Amino acid sequence: MKIKKNVLIIAGVFFPEPVVSSKILYDLATELSLKYNVTVLRPKPTRPMGFKIPFYDVSNLAFKVIELNSYTHPKSTLIGRMYESFSMGLHSVKFIKKNLLNIDLIYNAPWQLVGRYMIAKIANKHDIPFIIPVQDVYPESIISKLPKWFPFNKLLIYLLLPYDKLALLYSAKIHTISEKIKKYLITTRGVDKDKFLVIQNWQNEEDFIKFNNQNILNKLDSKPPITFMYLGNIGPLAGIEILAEAFITANIRNSILIIAGSGSAKESLINRFRDYIPHKIKFLDVPDGKVPETQFIADVMVLTIKKGFSSTSVPSKLPAYMFSSKPIIASVDENSDTAQSILDSGCGWVCESENTDMLAKLMIQASLTDETKLNQMGDSGYQYALNNFSRKNNLQKLSKACEDLLSL
Repeated sequence: MKIKKNVLIIAGVFFPEPVVSSKILYDLATELSLKYNVTVLRPKPTRPMGFKIPFYDVSNLAFKVIELNSYTHPKSTLIGRMYESFSMGLHSVKFIKKNLLNIDLIYNAPWQLVGRYMIAKIANKHDIPFIIPVQDVYPESIISKLPKWFPFNKLLIYLLLPYDKLALLYSAKIHTISEKIKKYLITTRGVDKDKFLVIQNWQNEEDFIKFNNQNILNKLDSKPPITFMYLGNIGPLAGIEILAEAFITANIRNSILIIAGSGSAKESLINRFRDYIPHKIKFLDVPDGKVPETQFIADVMVLTIKKGFSSTSVPSKLPAYMFSSKPIIASVDENSDTAQSILDSGCGWVCESENTDMLAKLMIQASLTDETKLNQMGDSGYQYALNNFSRKNNLQKLSKACEDLLSL
């Protein structure tokens, strides 16, 4: 009887946390468990509701889930997340050292400060194939979130960059979600280009069917002629206050802006734009699994990201927007993969990040575009998403890469 090999997936977020990276790791674990014994290491779930995560059962899953006793922070603060990351790294290292004989492949999703380097070093020493997925570039991403006046920015780069470089050099494969990240890491880390797998984050295309969900529509009382929607995390980097200001500036007759989702900036936005709620700006909660239904009621999806935070990766909400067959307005870094994807697909309009006036003009332009043209743009986005962000295709590519390493 053939003995199954063992795969260890280390996850910073995982089921039941309703974020895209959690669902992608869940899909990967499920797919690999068809052929291998899969174990998922994860911290206590805290996103996006702090510690108020409802009871969840993992006993009936096709793989094993181990919840580490690492530190978790109830709020999305930089210092809290950094300590969280460091603690998880140490706990992951302890687990790996105790279970070396039962690990044949490691897929290490989070960036655990020095922890990822330690895991990579152990894996390399014991000839365990080690895959590093790179959704964002660290430690540079951390530094970009710190104030410019912070005195230790250069020191942090000096201290942390060598560990990141060594971890990448020790890896068997590096899974990036964009060509820009790949090129950046080759230039700054000196990594061999043949190590890279460029596979975009995916959405399950089968979830995005066109239908009229009356329960969602009832929340709006009545649907105006033109509905703009942002759906996603309502955090400080999303730039949603710029979107709201642009919508108010555009002053489009018989229109509404829906801001759907949850996040740390939601309460402050509600307070700031209280005079426009609910007749012009509407906030909606999105139940888990109800993204397609919610997006169905939009005429135009709007994506905003603050300067410097969309330059090297495609936000997970973009595939969801495209699969909804809606045209898209994006206020993002103009040289970003996000901007290029929208322009290449022909599914919408792009303007520079944080440019309120230009964003307002694009919203006016969209409101004046006839329905046939809007539908054509939406269909173009759907086809582009099918070719680039398909769960079926991209999950198959990633699981195949894991299988190839396990067969060595």
